Amino acid sequence: MNSDVEIAGDPLAVPHLLPPVPAHPTTVAGFAGLARTIAADRAGWAPLVRYDATTRWYHRLRTGPGYEVWLLSWVPGQGSGLHDHGPSSGVLTVLDGELTERSASGKRTLGPGAQRVFAPGYVHEVVNDALEPAVSLHVYFPGLTEMPMHSPHALACSPADREETAPAVP
Repeated sequence: MNSDVEIAGDPLAVPHLLPPVPAHPTTVAGFAGLARTIAADRAGWAPLVRYDATTRWYHRLRTGPGYEVWLLSWVPGQGSGLHDHGPSSGVLTVLDGELTERSASGKRTLGPGAQRVFAPGYVHEVVNDALEPAVSLHVYFPGLTEMPMHSPHALACSPADREETAPAVP
């Protein structure tokens, strides 16, 4: 008896042999990939962008089971203030321009295509220190329900020293 098995035809053409493709991301890598996919679809997000000199502009672009995607614009000088995202993890992707992120680990400049992935409780501030407007994409999972603000000394303090919770504004 011959123990060799040959497959006739293309096994990928038989759907029941393939694992199901998830309808929505379920991992950090999946959410980072979702952000990259949305970023690559400039025609889908660019016409929605608005700039507001008085406040940061934001628009909820998409929601899914347990996550939401926000589009934000930043004119020069606008910033988020020092904050965390409560129980949410997130992926920040710069779409246009340049943003500066400040956290306990230091200061970093983020240009187009740069991504930052963060866990719940990660304290940071995002600012447009450049001379041109910037646009960013934010994926939160679970969806953003709170955004506790922190005083500047909080980067060196324990969680017990955190400030009050503000309404969730990406």
